[in-house]
Formats: sequence, C-alpha cells, structure tokens
Amino acid sequence: MNPSATATAPTAVDAASLRAALDGDLHLPGEAGWDEARAAWNLAVDQHPAAVVFPEHAADVAAALHAATIAGLRVGVQGTGHNASAFGDLGGALLIKTERMREISIDPRTRTARVGAGVLWGELVEAAAAHGLAALAGTSHDVGVVGYTLGGGASWLARKHGLASERVSAVELVTAGGRERRVTAESDPDMFWALRGGGGNFGVVTAMEFGLLPVTEVYAGALFFPLERAGEVLEVWRRWTLDLPDEVTSLGRLVRIPPLPDIPEPLRGESFAMVEAACLLGAERAEELLAPLRGLGPVMDTFAAQPPAGLLALHMDPPGPAPGVGDHQMLADLDPGSLAALVAAIGPGTDSPVVSYEIRHLGGALGRREEGSGALGALDGRYMTFGVGMPASPEDAAAIVASLADARAALDVVDTGGNYANFAERPVEAESIHRTRSLARMRAIREAVDPAGLLRANHSID
Repeated sequence: MNPSATATAPTAVDAASLRAALDGDLHLPGEAGWDEARAAWNLAVDQHPAAVVFPEHAADVAAALHAATIAGLRVGVQGTGHNASAFGDLGGALLIKTERMREISIDPRTRTARVGAGVLWGELVEAAAAHGLAALAGTSHDVGVVGYTLGGGASWLARKHGLASERVSAVELVTAGGRERRVTAESDPDMFWALRGGGGNFGVVTAMEFGLLPVTEVYAGALFFPLERAGEVLEVWRRWTLDLPDEVTSLGRLVRIPPLPDIPEPLRGESFAMVEAACLLGAERAEELLAPLRGLGPVMDTFAAQPPAGLLALHMDPPGPAPGVGDHQMLADLDPGSLAALVAAIGPGTDSPVVSYEIRHLGGALGRREEGSGALGALDGRYMTFGVGMPASPEDAAAIVASLADARAALDVVDTGGNYANFAERPVEAESIHRTRSLARMRAIREAVDPAGLLRANHSID
C-alpha cells in the first residue's frame, strides 16, 4: 500500500473551492482561530496539520476528502483528540474534526442508540438513562463515543459485557473515495468486522449504532488509603482479583492529586493508594465481596448504589482538556514481586511526577472472543496499566517519561508486548494491537477501500 495519498509532494488545499462546498468550516495556518482549531484535547500535543475541517454532516466529510485528494494530502480524523499523540506528526495532512456531529437518538424498544461522530459519553449516558438504559461508556464524560468504540472500548461493565465494539450494530461512514455508506453485518460483513476494533483505518465514521443495556443501578465507588500503604493495599487488591465474578470490574491505583482549585478540598494536593470498582450484583453481594478491602481501613469510602451515570465521575478524570504524558502496558499476569517492584519505582518516597498510575483487572468477557466478534474482539492479558503525568514544561515532560520508564521496567517480566489502542499514547506497531491473522485480514480490507492510503489513523495498520 502506498503510504501517501499520491506520489507527488502535497500542495496547499484549494481553500476557496472547499469553503464553497462546506456547510461546516475550514481553518488554515495563520488565520484567526487557527491555534484553537488545531488543538487536541491533550494540551501537551502540539499538532500542525496543513488544514482543519469541522464538518456538519457526511457531505462535508466527502468534500474534505475530495479536496485532500486533489491537494495530495493525507487525512486524519479526530473527535475529541484524546489519543492525538498517537498520530505523530500531522504535517502534510488535512485534519477532520467531527465534534459538531452531535445527533443522538435512542430507541427504547430495541434498546439501541444512534450517535453522531462528535457525541461525548456524558451526553449519551444522560440520554440513555432517561429510558432506563446504560451504555458501555468510558471512564470520562468528555471522551468521544465513536473513537472510543472504534478502538475497542473497555468500560466499568466490561468484565461482564465485553468490549463496547462488540455491541455495534451499524456504522455510517464516508470512504476514502467520498462514498457515503451504512455498514452492517448483512451489507458488508468484512468491513463490519474490521470497524469493530480496527480503528479509523477504513473510512471517516460519521455515525454509529449499538446496543444498550437495561441497567439502572450499579454498586460502585472507591476506597482511599494513604499512599504510604500502597504496597499493602495493591497486593491485597491483586489477590482479591484472582477469584472475582465477571460482574465486578476494578482497578488498583496510585494517585497524586494536583493542588488545583477545581478539585474538592478533601482531595486537593493529597496522595493515595486506591481501589475503584463497579459491581452488577446488587448492594448486599457487593458489600460481601468488598469486605477484605474494607477490612484494610480506608480513610475514605465512596461505595454506594448509584445509577450508571455515576460511573463517569468515579475515576475523577480531568473535567476538560489538560496536558498529559502517558504510557501503557498489557500484562500477562501480576505477581507479588512485580507489583512490589512497581511500588518501589513510582510509589511512596520516590517523588514520582506521575499523577495517576492504574492497573486494570481484565479477564471475564473482556478476554473471550465469541463467534462473530469484531477485529479486536477481546484483550489478551489479565491486567493492563495506564500511567500519566501533567507537564507544565519540557523539563516536567522529561521527568514524567523517565518515571514511566521506571514503571515499565518494573513490570517488564509480565509485559506481553501487546497494546490496547485506546491507551497507547504513542505510535506503536500494529502487530502489538492485533493478532497476526486479524491484521492480515484488516490490511486486505483497507487495500480494497483505500488503495491510495489517503486515510491516516492514529494507530495505523499500514
């Protein structure tokens, strides 16, 4: 496959012609509003595309693709820009930002949702809750539904219900050639398979349909312990995860909360070892399961029965765009020695600049590929990590990278070498995300729908 859209050097997009074809907006370097237009959610990412288009609908997307083809530019797509650092250099690319495509419709009879490519999880969760329904949402209210789902999507209900991509029933997209399509298992089984976990390699997704769940209550919350007890707390949590029912999804976490004014006073500037979890078994059974963790004597306990919408606040993600430098590992297992090495590397007494480091428990439905599953289908590991710091300067960023490297080295013995696309904050080899046979099939599909290599995904399979 040709790695560029054409064999010639890119030229400037024909701004006059493209603007005349758009109901949305085109932004070019040097124009008023350019810096806002090119910004990603992650404020540490300084991206410089050749142009940015904000489409209002699928016809705008087709016009942008046509203009990019004529100019010899490749095309990247972002909804919120949460995983923007994985794109690398966007020079010579037209960036399509789908954030204005915010339509939502819920069919309570069939328990399905249709969302535009710019819809955020907070918006969909609220709309679904009005009908007594829940989605396999991300941990943050302002993550985009479509981008998250194209990459797989591991929610607070994932050990019971699997990846969000497995709930997809239809995808509306514009192909590299400008054709609007609605893809289902019946209309195009190969493309439908590839889109469920294969990322943005096959077209510009403009809308998506997927199933919702009749869940109105979860028992969820967090236990807070002094950071100094991290080794003890995380080891008890590790043992606790060895025999959990699929209805429980949890993580162990090291948190150094910045002293920011929008953070509540009891948490502001404090550091904790934490366990967060969501349980679908009801309050009585959940409290039985939590007893070993509560027996450690947390300084704060937020567990309670709550609507699924409460899960969006459980992880305490930033309320809006913020700078971040992160890293991620997929783990085959987690043994006491590796966990102790991790705590020694970035835990109490290390002055690590890593603000949050989490270990998510996988398995259950997340680890099972069912018949008819999509390109990703499951996550190959028993745990996965994500660590992040918030740099205010290049020196801060370098210190965060070094500390995350120490964490990576501590877990090297249990690292599978794999990656989960939604957590991989840098370009990684496609072979680390997808199995060999799946990747070969995806590449054949991409060759058929985008032979010139016009589309550039944040995690490319080229």
